[in-house]
Amino acid sequence: MVGRFSVLVRICFAFYASLAAAKAAQEPLLQQGYRVGEKIPVSCLNRTIDTGEHITDATGQLSYIPFPTCNETGRPLELVFGVEKDINCTIDFIDDPFFHLLEFYVHNDAPLTCRIPTKPLPPSALKDEFEKGTKDDTDGQGSLSEVYTPMVVALAGTLQLSHLHVATSMNVLVHAAPKSVSPGTIAAATAYSISREPPTRIVIGDPLPLQFSVRWYPNTQLPSGWTGVGGHLTFSTLVYCVISALASAAICVAYFRGVELPRRLKSHGKDRLGGMERGGLGGYGLGPGMGNGYGYGIGKRD
Repeated sequence: MVGRFSVLVRICFAFYASLAAAKAAQEPLLQQGYRVGEKIPVSCLNRTIDTGEHITDATGQLSYIPFPTCNETGRPLELVFGVEKDINCTIDFIDDPFFHLLEFYVHNDAPLTCRIPTKPLPPSALKDEFEKGTKDDTDGQGSLSEVYTPMVVALAGTLQLSHLHVATSMNVLVHAAPKSVSPGTIAAATAYSISREPPTRIVIGDPLPLQFSVRWYPNTQLPSGWTGVGGHLTFSTLVYCVISALASAAICVAYFRGVELPRRLKSHGKDRLGGMERGGLGGYGLGPGMGNGYGYGIGKRD
């Protein structure tokens, strides 16, 4: 009887274990949301160097590979969730295949299409993301995915016969979904070159110094940044000037009424008292044995 009971317990345990494994296998890759400061890997679409076309497998799925390794960290490019900072990523050596891909990217013959996980990936998937690259879980045509958020990098520059000029300073804008909707979730991302510095001249064998200025937004709305009049006078500047003028006028009035005006009144009063004491009757007083102030005496003649 005891033996049968133990066998029944083992069968039940094995059954529940199989159910748990099946449930885990059916769970999506998406986990709970990112925490502030958590690293986000960047992977990019694998392309051929001959035509710039994307590479797919036998089933038609797109092939993604990790972003080139940054010399500063020894790892592919990573963003940090919710942290705004400048990231330097120097690609140490531009070989011949990558140089031809840069020609496609700069000439806009093919975009530098990258992506970042919408939410943290499981450790196994994250390892594949860094080491072997991954395949797109969509229909292979670049459609939207719940697992990844696209991040197209608009790399600007000019083509020359023997070299490239690449604008290596880039802005990276990342939108997170509102906390009330889906905390720790990435909603959108993009990156583009800016003309902060002169473009970098690149030939085969040179390093490519990329500088990413990363900015995060807590929702999918962009704040209004252009409120100027003619590009120079802004509303805040106008208000500041008006307030400064009013404050200066108030200080001047207070100084005049509290300091200058009493001082002048006091000085004027002293002057009037002094004049009366010296001349009497407004300066027409008669002194002893003197005339009426005009040199005509009125005393008695002998």
